[in-house]
Amino acid sequence: MATTQSAKKRHRQSLGRRTRNRAVRSRVRSAVKKVLAAVAGKGDAPSALRDAQKLLDQAAAHGVIHRNNASRQASRLARRIHKEASAKKA
Repeated sequence: MATTQSAKKRHRQSLGRRTRNRAVRSRVRSAVKKVLAAVAGKGDAPSALRDAQKLLDQAAAHGVIHRNNASRQASRLARRIHKEASAKKA
């Protein structure tokens, strides 16, 4: 355990950040799952994608996930939605 005052404070701060980051990461994962469920036919995929992209961008802006990771996930979700939409038209 930390012994100096500053080390104790840094530990408290890290615990707070950890819980906040876990909550954000959980919300992002849930949003991504909603998009995948919507693509499978259980909802409105474009609006679910918009919500997921917003959460991904916010998480990246706050440093919870890397910006390239957020961009990659959003791109893959969009690609999957467009693929399903074009398959339904054909």
